[in-house]
Amino acid sequence: MVAEVIGGLLSGSLALLADAGHMLTDTVSLFLAWLAARVAHKPADTLRSYGYHRVQILAAFSNGVFFILIVGWIGYEAVQRILNPLPVMGDIMLVIAGLGLIVNLLAFFILHGAGGRDLNIRAALLHVLGDLLGSVAAITAAVIILLTGWMPIDPILSVFVALLILRSAWMVVKESTHILLEGTPPDIDVEILQKAIVEAVPSVRDVHHVHVWSLTPEHPLLTMHVNVEPDVDSTQVLQRVKQVLEDHFHIHHSTIQVEPAHCVDEHKETTTSAHQ
Repeated sequence: MVAEVIGGLLSGSLALLADAGHMLTDTVSLFLAWLAARVAHKPADTLRSYGYHRVQILAAFSNGVFFILIVGWIGYEAVQRILNPLPVMGDIMLVIAGLGLIVNLLAFFILHGAGGRDLNIRAALLHVLGDLLGSVAAITAAVIILLTGWMPIDPILSVFVALLILRSAWMVVKESTHILLEGTPPDIDVEILQKAIVEAVPSVRDVHHVHVWSLTPEHPLLTMHVNVEPDVDSTQVLQRVKQVLEDHFHIHHSTIQVEPAHCVDEHKETTTSAHQ
């Protein structure tokens, strides 16, 4: 990062300065990602009964928003450079960008194999990917400047990289926001889930008050009411319903209210309305 700042100032390259800006955010973002992963392993307590897993989502959200702001700054500077081109020293730019590419490739391969569905690591990987593309853009711009002397290529490629990263950053922000708002996981259809339980467990008459959300993308949670036939073994029904949730929807943590008659909550709502 320090080398790219010095090289960017000496050469006048916005692409190098943009990549240095990415690396600065990476220093903070990777630290946040590491810290969130550590905190997430803390055991649950009386204040946080689900533990600290959501810290990973908060870190991912913060990283995504921070990156969008950085992209905005790169875009603004690029427009200024396109309107008023500045001289760029292509040789210095090429050497520094080449070294940056090597460092970013190493970081990318280290994180790429560890991501999976972990939104926190994916957000960290996004920052490294931004640096990687920034280095490629800087190298491309340096080669074009050395061969043709066309200076606007430097800010133009900076805008191109910024737009690519903006799309990925927005997806991280969108997904983390959905989780923080207790949204239904995208791979779970509540209507299909209700139908699957009724079909798989004959003694179940109705499934309602279904709420599905995610602690993290790897930990979906569910609560629901199950209305069953009278005089059935509630424990057996509960076991079969939970088995359906695990086998077909990969939900391993569920809270299920078994109702042998009418729904207690609906009865309370009707009674309350009548009193009012």
